[in-house]
Parts: sequence; structure tokens; C-alpha cells
Amino acid sequence: MSQTYDSSNIQILEGLEAVKKRPGMYIGSTGPRGLHHLVWEIVDNSIDEALAGEATLINVDILKGNIIRVTDDGRGIPVDIHPKTGLPAVETILTTLHAGGKFDNKSYKVSGGLHGVGASVVNALSEWYEVEIHKNGHKYTQRYEYGITATKLIDHGLSDKHGTITTFQADPLIFKETTEYDFETLRNRAQQLAFLNKGIKIAINDYRLTEAVEIHYEYEGGIKEYVQFLNKNKENLHQEVIYCEGEIDDIIIEIAMQYNNGYSQNLFSFTNNIYNIEGGTHEEGFRMTLTRVLNNYGKANNLFKKDEAFVGEDTREGLTTIISVKHPDPQFEGQTKSKLGSTEVRKIVASVLSDGLDRFLMENPNDAKIIIEKALMASRARLAAKKAREATRRKSPLDGLGFASKLADCRTKDPKRSEIYIVEGDSAGGSAKQGRDSEFQAILPLRGKVLNVEKARLDKILGNKEILSMIQAFGTGIGDEFNVTDARYHKIIIMTDADVDGAHIRTLLLTFIYRHLKPLVEKGYIYIAQPPLYKVQQGKKIEYAYIEEQLEPLLAEFGPRVTIQRYKGLGEMNPEQLWETTMDPSTRTLLQVTLEDAIDANNVFSMLMGDEVAPRKEFIQENALYVQNLDV
Repeated sequence: MSQTYDSSNIQILEGLEAVKKRPGMYIGSTGPRGLHHLVWEIVDNSIDEALAGEATLINVDILKGNIIRVTDDGRGIPVDIHPKTGLPAVETILTTLHAGGKFDNKSYKVSGGLHGVGASVVNALSEWYEVEIHKNGHKYTQRYEYGITATKLIDHGLSDKHGTITTFQADPLIFKETTEYDFETLRNRAQQLAFLNKGIKIAINDYRLTEAVEIHYEYEGGIKEYVQFLNKNKENLHQEVIYCEGEIDDIIIEIAMQYNNGYSQNLFSFTNNIYNIEGGTHEEGFRMTLTRVLNNYGKANNLFKKDEAFVGEDTREGLTTIISVKHPDPQFEGQTKSKLGSTEVRKIVASVLSDGLDRFLMENPNDAKIIIEKALMASRARLAAKKAREATRRKSPLDGLGFASKLADCRTKDPKRSEIYIVEGDSAGGSAKQGRDSEFQAILPLRGKVLNVEKARLDKILGNKEILSMIQAFGTGIGDEFNVTDARYHKIIIMTDADVDGAHIRTLLLTFIYRHLKPLVEKGYIYIAQPPLYKVQQGKKIEYAYIEEQLEPLLAEFGPRVTIQRYKGLGEMNPEQLWETTMDPSTRTLLQVTLEDAIDANNVFSMLMGDEVAPRKEFIQENALYVQNLDV
């Protein structure tokens, strides 16, 4: 039976002024990320209706002019008069910060929008905002401009619908960088929400172009289908996705997992649809229980040799896992909700996984044996890697087995000031060493292409001299000895040639760092240097073009009789040119590598660097038309 949802459920905490003054506090930034965050604040309200069992369909439309319209078939925002404000409840919600139905735990069992700021913040940061409500057999509308009520709530008479339609346009005075939405960003999150909420239909439609793009998502299998999607580029060791589900003390736990023949572990955890990039108590409960259950099964079925036993990392090699927690009152560590801190979840996850995984192993003995054998191979490789890892320990860059002897270190020992350039080849390395500022810039030249770590275990990886050189130079260690606080440089800059080989080497390096040193990316320590493509010279006047689009304007500016040099490699530049164009902090361009979406990054690395050829071929065919400057 549907819960009553009216003005008595709406609690008020404070007004809206702070949002306009400090929008970044509420949406993270006023750049593209914050702009897209507006959409999800409204969509989350519709998802909450669906989680409450009151909605089944959510439409997200991008209209011409970058106007957003979100439609759901829920109960509709309350329109009756709020007892404290004397205003319609919808107006109270949209013009007051921390006013919403998420605080009484009656209207919504669980909610992603925990602070009740969503809709009001979007209203405050919009040039205009319109809401259309179908409720109580009537249609109502109201308009707001710059967060202020522009019209009274209008009753348009009878309606046979139910739900809420929210339409808004972001305020360009606040979002000065851009007010244009990226369809792929919105599409990706819409699909993720559909995976995380089985049975809910989510449509994402782009009407800005002549030919509209309309995509609908609905996954009856929920996170089971999510795991299949993430593993689509891999060779899976068992066909059936292991799925465990349970509810204890109103906390719902879902776990889906599947092993593949790869070596990386991919664990993604969510609380009330929020991605917890730093994990938390749900992941702790999962890891602990997985190791215990597999150890118990291996021993009980005589699958171990004498003294063999798994540690945690053995059981997670080649494992893709989604954990989804729906919690009525979750506690997070920090404001970003990136880490779940609710202690009771650890025990509940352990209970749900223990029951579900035990059942799967008993009912599928062939799959169980394959999983145990996979973990045993990982365990034996771990012991081999332990010996190889001894070579990565070092007191200074020149210690140990001499692998890092190619490193030209900087003089400062302050990691915050120090930066290291990873350069391909001795030629470019020589120019970089001569051109650098040796006070704070270190140079590590690599010979040849780094090992593709997507296809190798840690013991083999640690046998690669180029990778050993990097580990020794970075100072962080690797595997279970990794410690990001030991990083010797807070800027690790990949500097490769602007050609196909350079791009391949850069991808190999990023794959290694993402798979084995990911906290360096999360901390923002990884950068990509941007060397110029062209040198344009007229007499003593010299300018550089870093992208193709800069060349024509430069030629027009210089006029006739210019000399154009196309740089194929960094080694073609003398030390002065390399410093001026690519290494001088006052003039260079660096791209910081970020983990905006770790799940997307995981898929890309698996597709580009994994064993499966078909997905890579499909990607190349789909994107071939968009390639520019392909060096052959």
C-alpha cells in the first residue's frame, strides 16, 4: 500500500542564500562536473521514489539550448500547504535548503539524497526552473527564476497521471566554464543507475541534434547483468554470475561476482546508488568472508597441498565484483561519501556472502574447483613475486641491483616540489637531462616498450627491468607493500613522442600505474606532458603548435616565407627547445590523469590491453572515422 506523502513529511532546516555564494560546497565545482551533478540531484529524487516502490519509469531529456527535463511516474511532490511556512510544500522544498522528505524515515526507506539539498540547490543554481506535478487527480505547475518564486502554484484542473516533471536551465553566470551537457557522461550514469536498481526503466534522450538520440535501459538482473557487462571483454572461468542477496535490520545487501582469466581485481561498491571509491565496511566484510569461505572449501575438499592457504589477494585475482548496499541511515567518512563507515554493514555483508557463496560452491562443484585452482595459481605466483619484490626495495635511487641507475635524480628531497619525467629512449632522455632544472626535475629514460601488465601476474611484472626502475624511482613499493605516502615525487610526468608508438608506450605505462599503483592516480600525482607537434619559424621569431588546430592560425599570423618543422620525436628537439616547450613550468602544458569514473577506466584498459581481440577490433572500427594525425 502506498505511503502517504504530503506536507507533514517535509522538515525545514535552513534557507538558500549560502548556495549561490558557495555553490562548490554543494555540487563540488562550477565546472563540467558540477553542471552534470545538477541532473543527478533531480534524478536521485526520482530514483528514491522508485526505491520506495512508487515509480517504475524515469526519463532524462536534454532539450535544445541545454535545457534538462526529468520525468518520473512517482507520487508527485506534495502540493498542500506546509504548516510552518504557509506555502505549498513544493515551494518550501524548492526555496529552502535542507527541506525534504528524507529526514523522517517514513516517506523514503532509503535515499541517495541524504541531505535534502538536491532540488533546492538545482533551483538556486538555475536561470529558471519549472516543476509540473500530477497528484491527487490534478495537474499543478510552478516557475522559479534564479531560485526565487516567479509564479504561484497553479492548479490546471483534472489529470489522470501521477508523477513529477522537472525542467531547468543552468545559470550561465554561475557555470561560466560551460553550460553544455556531455551526452556520454549522462548516458553512462543512467545505465549505471539502471544496473543498480533492477526492474526500473531509465531513458536518456538527447534532442539537441537534428536526429534525436534515444536510449532506454532496464535490467531485470540488476547487478548480475552489471558484472556481465564489466566482464564482456574477458574470458570468464564460470558462466553463471555468483549472486548473493539478503536483508537484515532493514539493510539490503546485494553482491554479484564472477571470475575471469585475467590478473587484476575489480571491486566496485555502492551505498544507496552512490559509488564509494574508497570502499568501506561493506568491502571489508566482503574481503574477509571471501578468503575464509574459499579456504574452508579448499581444505574440506582436499584441494590444498600441505601448509597451503589463501591470503586475501589470492582469492580476488581475476575477480569482478559489485556490492550494492541499500541503507536507511548510512554513515560515511568525510563529506564526499567516498567511504562507507557504518560498522554494522561489515557483519551483514559477511553473513549474506557466507550463505550465498557456500551455496554456490556446493551446488556447482566444477565451478568451485576452477575457482580454487585459480586462487591456488595466484597464491603460488604471490610467493614467487615476494622474492622478486626484494629487488624493488631501495634506500636511494642508485641502490639495489642497479636497475634505477639510469635515473638522473633531482637535488631537492621534498616530494611536493619534486617531479619525475618518464621518457622513452636514450635520445630524448639525454635532451631532457640537459634541458631540465635539476633542482626539482628528475629524468628516468626507459628503453623499449614496457610489459603489458594486463596479461601478466606480479611475479612476471617484477621481472621487467623498466618496471623495476619505475618502482625503485617512485619509492612507493608495489603489491601489499605499496604505500602512497612514500612517493618521492608528487608529479610523475609521462613524456612520450606524439606518434602511434608514443601513444602505445603511454597506454602501457598508464595501464601499469592504474592496475598496480592506482593511489598515485587518485592522489593526482600522474601527468601527461604535451610536446609540440610543429615549430613555426620566421627569422628569429619562433612559435610552437601543440595541436593541429593551432597551426593554421600561426601560419596566417606569420605570413609568407615561414619554416615549418614537424616533430616526430622528442629526440629531435635540442635541450633548450625541450625545456621551453615541454618542461618549463611557466610555459608547459600538462594533462593531469584523473579517475573521474574508475569503472569506465577499468573497461577501457581491459578492452585495449586484454586478451580478447573482438572488442578491440569493434572499438577501432567504431572510432576509425574520428582519428586524426595517425602517423604511419
